[in-house]
Amino acid sequence: MESELKDLNSNPPSSKEERPLLKSDSDLAAAIEELDKKFAPYARTDLYGTMGLGPFPMTEKIKLAVALVTLVPLRFILSMSILLLYYLICRVFTLFSAPYRGAEEEEDEGGVVVQEDYAHMEGWKRTVIVRSGRFLSRVLLFVFGFYWIHESRPDRDSDMDSNHKNTSTEINQKGEAATEEPERPGAIVSNHVSYLDILYHMSASFPSFVAKRSVGKLPLVGLISKCLGCVYVQREAKSPDFKGVSGTVNERVREAHRNKSAPTIMLFPEGTTTNGDYLLTFKTGAFLAGTPVLPVVLKYPYERFSVAWDTISGARHILFLLCQFVNHLEVIRLPVYYPSQEEKDDPKLYASNVRRLMATEGNLILSELGLSDKRIYHATLNGNLSQTRDFHQKEE
Repeated sequence: MESELKDLNSNPPSSKEERPLLKSDSDLAAAIEELDKKFAPYARTDLYGTMGLGPFPMTEKIKLAVALVTLVPLRFILSMSILLLYYLICRVFTLFSAPYRGAEEEEDEGGVVVQEDYAHMEGWKRTVIVRSGRFLSRVLLFVFGFYWIHESRPDRDSDMDSNHKNTSTEINQKGEAATEEPERPGAIVSNHVSYLDILYHMSASFPSFVAKRSVGKLPLVGLISKCLGCVYVQREAKSPDFKGVSGTVNERVREAHRNKSAPTIMLFPEGTTTNGDYLLTFKTGAFLAGTPVLPVVLKYPYERFSVAWDTISGARHILFLLCQFVNHLEVIRLPVYYPSQEEKDDPKLYASNVRRLMATEGNLILSELGLSDKRIYHATLNGNLSQTRDFHQKEE
């Protein structure tokens, strides 16, 4: 995600319409307000303002100053200790185990790179890795100020269940009702607001994620991602061929559906983050296999600082997060969604129906904007601010 932000900020818009000439701070404020309305799913509306640059009231400056010398050092030390502890657990319990190696593809072709993970391990070692990972992820969220996480599990209407769920009972030859075991979901699908989404899902179900190739090589985090069973993709590749990525994800979804011991895969079908009030168009990757999915909606209520990771740098976001004493997270875990035959035959319809359900249950606004619109928004914001800085420097 950090690389995504860098990419967005490094591609300024080309047209004059996208780069208005700003001659004063009032022009800047008006331009940003107009942009925020046009690109509402990505706009920050918290006390910290666009890009987290303020301006801050004096009371907020005092709170930040106090937190910087008290809360931030404590939370930083505790979070790094937790990360190191879990890394050591993963290191010890994978020490004499050979990693599972999946499909691989040449790097210069783009798409999938060598897959190597410890999520296919079986036995007590895997149990220790999963349980300690779930527990420490929740502890880390507690350190970040998420002291209480409210989870709700609304029931869908019985009519909707009967239309989408495969028959749970069938009549055998003797006319008796034979109960079938419910189908296992092939993937968990969730809206995407922040990198904190990953921590929550780790604490709840410890699934695999789709991650860029470089994550697997990072100190500490690299081994942890392999224990999660992350699917590594070559996002930096210039090739437009993404068949390898969708194919590997599709294979992992099918594997999780049919094999209880296989790692469940967690997918963010929007493909990018929002400010948490909207739901973007879903990509079809999680729905191509036609297997059931488990929809989860994450909401982060706030009064001062929004934990949504949009238009703000990673360092500034983490700093403000650590400065906020209490953070809130509400989770809506919907029942497993069983697709109809029509949805299985049409992944776009399947994705659209799940999206509408999540928006209704999560009280989210549907938006047709996408990553390309987000690029324009981020780049225009940076272009406007650069022009204003240049203008003030010339005046001085």
